[in-house]
Amino acid sequence: MNPIEEKSQFEQRKPIYLELNFQIICTIALIAVLGVSSITPAFPSLAKELKVNPSDVGLLISTFTFPAVVLVPVIGILADRWGRKKFIVTSLFLYGIAGIACAFSRNFNLLLCLRFIQGIGAASLLSLSFTLINDLYTKDRRTTVMSYSGSITNVGTAIYPTIGGALATMGWYYPFMLPVVAIPIGLLVLFTLHNPELKSDRNRQVDLGNAAKVLKNRKLFGLFIVSTGNFVLLYGAYITYLPQLINDIFQASPAIIGILLSSISVAIIITSSQLGKLNKRFKPQTLVQASFILDVLAMLIVPLMPNVWFLLISTTIFGIGLGISLHSIQTLLANLAPKEYLTTILSINRTFLGLGQTLGPLLMGIVFVLGGINSVFYVGVGFAILISFVFRYCIYI
Repeated sequence: MNPIEEKSQFEQRKPIYLELNFQIICTIALIAVLGVSSITPAFPSLAKELKVNPSDVGLLISTFTFPAVVLVPVIGILADRWGRKKFIVTSLFLYGIAGIACAFSRNFNLLLCLRFIQGIGAASLLSLSFTLINDLYTKDRRTTVMSYSGSITNVGTAIYPTIGGALATMGWYYPFMLPVVAIPIGLLVLFTLHNPELKSDRNRQVDLGNAAKVLKNRKLFGLFIVSTGNFVLLYGAYITYLPQLINDIFQASPAIIGILLSSISVAIIITSSQLGKLNKRFKPQTLVQASFILDVLAMLIVPLMPNVWFLLISTTIFGIGLGISLHSIQTLLANLAPKEYLTTILSINRTFLGLGQTLGPLLMGIVFVLGGINSVFYVGVGFAILISFVFRYCIYI
């Protein structure tokens, strides 16, 4: 028995949270979700200091998320060829170095280029953290690890805006320094991660054929569109332009902006913990429809709030709706997908999520230029209604 197998068998007897491999996987996943939520509270200050039109700051998100849209379909191939550990370590170093460079940049165009490079480094981290789980764990233990890892990642997305907002009170560039932690984590992965470098037995040509068949399925395609729509609203209206509204109307500090953005993720986490009860009473289709109603209500009341803290009502409602929708879409995908296509379908859905992350700031930036900050949320209302009709057509008709 080789040392890796001996160590793996030993760790199987330990509580999961004490396993070094599990801890490393969680840190990789936490780094993967750091790159957006931690910096958005600084956007109003950044726009002012760098003399950037607020309609353009969303490009800092789109340039970061775009590489994932392109690279996610080929990450498995590249990781198989180069080795998972080497690929992850290289990605972490690239992510961290580009992030440090972002913090020292005082030119917006250069900052966009650096964010694009940073996005290349970030593109593989989340998907390869799940790949490591599949490599290292089996059966019930794998399910437990995925559940723990997902919970820890959700906690990260909940606290990062608050951390970023606190740092941004000292200067817009301080939140951009956070990715420096990716470099020591890369060294940790390089020297302490014990993983078998498994070659995937998946036929990539078959995957492409499966993807073509999946996209012809109206119900599945409708769910992908809903996934995209959810993230257009999250990344366009809330993550990018809610900070601008808070700054313009209430002159609130980045710390307050961070707290309000964190409340969305907190609402998602709490909602997800209660979805088991909802699933016993309602069909997932019904829950998705209900989530659209919550989205519409949440965005409709944003321009009407008389005090900055009243915006917690909107962010909480939106987080509840998003938590319901994300979980219900996953359930519908699993129910509709032929078993042999499930991996392909989940991969396609991740690509559509990335598409929503990229398009959201761009589309809402155009709306902001044409109609001002309040129009972002009113157009968001119309967009949510439109997506609900698309969902009904694809699922019910």
